[in-house]
Order: sequence, then structure tokens, then C-alpha cells
Amino acid sequence: MSSVPMHAQIREIIRRRVLDGSYAPHSQMPSETQMIAAFGVSRITIRQALGDLQKEGLIFKVPGKGSFVAKPKAFQSLSRLQGFGEAMGPAGYETFSQVLATREQPADEQVARHLGLRPGAAVVQIQRLRYLNREPISVDMSWFPAAIGRRLLTADLPTRDIFVILENDHGLHLTHADVQIEAISADETLARHLATTEGAPLLRIERLTYVNEQPVDYEHLYYRGDAFQYRLRIDRT
Repeated sequence: MSSVPMHAQIREIIRRRVLDGSYAPHSQMPSETQMIAAFGVSRITIRQALGDLQKEGLIFKVPGKGSFVAKPKAFQSLSRLQGFGEAMGPAGYETFSQVLATREQPADEQVARHLGLRPGAAVVQIQRLRYLNREPISVDMSWFPAAIGRRLLTADLPTRDIFVILENDHGLHLTHADVQIEAISADETLARHLATTEGAPLLRIERLTYVNEQPVDYEHLYYRGDAFQYRLRIDRT
């Protein structure tokens, strides 16, 4: 006999059905009465399982109509330094980028400080709109020292991750990154690019990537809060 509580067993069965598409996004779940009959348990057990899934954002309830399947969020683990395509491809997602702008420009104080340059030094800025399964998911603004950035301008930026290009094409071994995450509201420009409403919640990620102790890639990444999440496992020692 399993030591796992019955509501947790049922929760995991339903979770698998949501994630593998057996219950399609926005479809209506079986009723509580149907689940009681299918699993042979009490109503309170079913409600516990559904309540857990609702807290996770996998389902939502409509008063008087029942439970419906939410659209699962894509996620990327923060335990590894990976480009967006590197992380999403193995999970079965289709990714590509639309290059919004590329330019060589003098570094402002913030960019120069992060890249270890003097203010006014030449940097290359690349702006991309990233797509996940043909839906806009993030706006990425990246700055590179000019010597590195100029090499990226002729690369296949729509289909390849910049991390992969830097390592495979230019022999730079990326070692680590400093990451900061905060919640913001979409301004008019970000909302237009991301096909959402002005004021919608976004995740803003500031990331500085290094080769050993040399910063080479400073980024501001803006992800749709309703479609993407970062996950991190933290061990207690």
C-alpha cells in the first residue's frame, strides 16, 4: 500500500495528463462527480488534488462551470547557464528570433561599468524578439564589447543562440553569469512586441555573462509573465 496520500497520487495523475496534452489547454476537466467515480475516492480528496493544481497554475476554476486546463508555462532552469534555444529545444519547443535592431554605439555609463569598459567605448547592441512555438515570449537587449559584437553581426541570429555562436564559432568558453530578476509592467513598446497589454506583468532579467573573469555579454531580457517562468533548485546544507 502506498504511503503517498491519495489526494497527492490523484494530483500527480492529473498533472501528467495536463502536461502531456491528454487534457488540452483551455479544455474543461471532468466534473468532480466523474472523478469521484473514476478514482473511487471522496469529494474532499478530489477537491484537495484540484486545489493543489490550481495553486500551481495548471488549472483554473470558473464558478458554476467547473475546472478548466490552463495553458502550461514554459520554464527554464537557473541551475545551468544556457541560451534560450539551448534550454527550450530539448523540451520539444520550437524557437526562433526576429532581429529588431543592431548597432555599434558608444557605451553609456551603465553598460561600460558592467562590461569593464570606459564610458564612450565602442559596444555593439543587438535587440531580438524571441519566439516560442511561434508566439512572442521575450524581448532581449544585449551589449557586447565591439571586438566580439562585430563578429556576431554576420551570424545566423534568427535561428542560433548567441551563447552557441560565441562558443562554437569563436572559441569563447563561457564560465558563469550574474543574474538579477524582478517583476515589472510592460510599457507601450514591450507590450506591442510581446502581443500583450500595456501594464501586463513581465519578468525582467539582467544577466552578465563571463569568460573566466572577463565580462563579454550584458543583457536585459523581458519575458511575458503569463507564459514563462524560471525555476531554481536550492539545496539546504
